[in-house]
Amino acid sequence: MWQELFRVDAITVVMAVLVAFVGVTVLRFSATYMAGDPRRREYLQRMSITIACVAIIVFANHLVLVVAAWTGTSLALHGLLAFYRDRPVAVAVAHKKFILARCADVAMVGAIVAFAATFETLRIDEIAERAAASSSLPAGAQIGAVLVAFAAVLKCAQLPFHGWLIQVMEAPTPVSSLLHAGVVNLGGFVLLRLAPVVDGTVAARTLLVLVGTTTAVVAALVMTTRVSVKVSLAWSTCAQMGFMLVQCGLGLWEMALLHLLAHSLYKAHAFLRAGDTVRQTQIRRLLAPAAAPTPTSIARGALAAFVGVAVVAAVWAWLPFTSTPTPSLWVMAGIVALAVVPLVLSPLAALAVPAVYFALHELFAGIVPQAATTPAALLVVVAVAFLALFVVQSIIAVDPTHPFARRLHPWCFNGFAIDDAFTRVAFSVWAPRT
Repeated sequence: MWQELFRVDAITVVMAVLVAFVGVTVLRFSATYMAGDPRRREYLQRMSITIACVAIIVFANHLVLVVAAWTGTSLALHGLLAFYRDRPVAVAVAHKKFILARCADVAMVGAIVAFAATFETLRIDEIAERAAASSSLPAGAQIGAVLVAFAAVLKCAQLPFHGWLIQVMEAPTPVSSLLHAGVVNLGGFVLLRLAPVVDGTVAARTLLVLVGTTTAVVAALVMTTRVSVKVSLAWSTCAQMGFMLVQCGLGLWEMALLHLLAHSLYKAHAFLRAGDTVRQTQIRRLLAPAAAPTPTSIARGALAAFVGVAVVAAVWAWLPFTSTPTPSLWVMAGIVALAVVPLVLSPLAALAVPAVYFALHELFAGIVPQAATTPAALLVVVAVAFLALFVVQSIIAVDPTHPFARRLHPWCFNGFAIDDAFTRVAFSVWAPRT
């Protein structure tokens, strides 16, 4: 019976260790952070329930159990986000998140119906096995995959459903840490479990790539205009979740899992040390500003990064014990090369970064499903979008007073008014109680 409901494999073990580590760390931090609060016991209970529901999702092998635990996580977290009920902003933002979470629940229930009608089972391992063995997925399975992808978009706070993640900063800091380090990643984990179904559905992959790319690019631009450390970290989470969904859409499941793990650890540490980060930021602002990069230095760094990627990839493909880099991995390696251009100060760094990237790919490739061929159009969209982001960020870095940068800044500072429009629509349908 337990095998029908729960599953233990390499991915389960890795994720369970992550959940346990982050959960214990956040609870220990919370015990001190909430000391003296009259509602401390209620807070710790809700926090424990949230972590327990996340752990159930990690071990679950049945879609009904996944949806039940996912809903339980949302409901327990709702009480934490609106923990200070006398703060109208906190209550309103928690309500917006509540609306989106219920929409995600409806999408997952629809996916359950579609998978049950198509595969006649709701066991995740059986669904994945039958999807992997099928040369062409039935229409019902493809509908289920699209609904799961849409639920992941909602859960991962992607545009235009991102506003609540940016605005929940009135919750206790440990709540923000748990939210950004674990809960918001669950959409990517569920996609990983259903990877063969998603791989066989072009519509689902297209949705993930388009939404994830747009969110990553927009959030990366917006976060540079933020002065609040926690808000900047929140926009960073939006961008990182978008990047993870792009990896899922391109079939780079091993890199999506690695990204999920690394992001969880980084964000848990960043939020729990937010106070120290503020002090360090203030100190840096008192020091002499670093010299602005020049077009020549950026071009030299980009050239060194791309040469490093090409050399490492060629050597990697030649080695007998490694796999040949796929087009998706080439595109993602190029994006990583652009991201580390400021770090490429020597030929050694230009070779070390891509070498580590390919090595981690090889390490995690053995524990995740192998992806189907990625449509070339999706690769082109991702490559062009991130190259454009690099060019825009380079223009701003070289000359922040450039007319283009000055025209772009108000739009970035306002988040391109995306959340304002969505909030008006959402609250016109279901307004929060005041």
